[in-house]
Amino acid sequence: MYQRILVPTDGSALSKKAIKSAVELAASLGAEVIALNVVPRYPQSYFEGSISVNPAEVARVEKQWLEQGQAIADEVGKAAAKAGVKARAITVKSDLVAEAILGAVRKNKCDLVVMASHGRKGIKRLLLGSETQHVLTHGNIPVLVLR
Repeated sequence: MYQRILVPTDGSALSKKAIKSAVELAASLGAEVIALNVVPRYPQSYFEGSISVNPAEVARVEKQWLEQGQAIADEVGKAAAKAGVKARAITVKSDLVAEAILGAVRKNKCDLVVMASHGRKGIKRLLLGSETQHVLTHGNIPVLVLR
C-alpha cells in the first residue's frame, strides 16, 4: 500500500504523536519512514538603521539550528529502529515549512504524509496559519492528520 511515509517533526509533544502513529503504520505495512525537520533561516533585516550581524555569527547560529534539527529528526530514526522499521532522518533549511514538506515529498518519492495539527480555528488559524492545511491543499498524495 504505502512504501515511504514522511513524518514532519518539530520535537513537540503533538508531533511525537504523529511519529508514533507513522512508525506503527510503517511497521504494519513494511514501509520506510522519512523523518523531516524544517529549520528556519536566520532572520536578517534590510531596513535602514538596522544592526548588521556578523556573517560568522549567522553561520554559527544556523549551524547550531541545523544540528538541533537533525537531532530531532534522528530521534524518529531511533524510534523506528526500535520497531524494526527502516528510517531516514533529514533536515531542510527553509522559512516556508509547508513548501519544504512538499519538496521533501517529491524529492524522496513519498506516498503518504503523517503529520499533526493543532486544530486551531477562527482568528488563531488566520493569524498563525496552518502548515497542515497548506500541505493538504497543495499536495497530491494522501495526508494522515492527527490531533
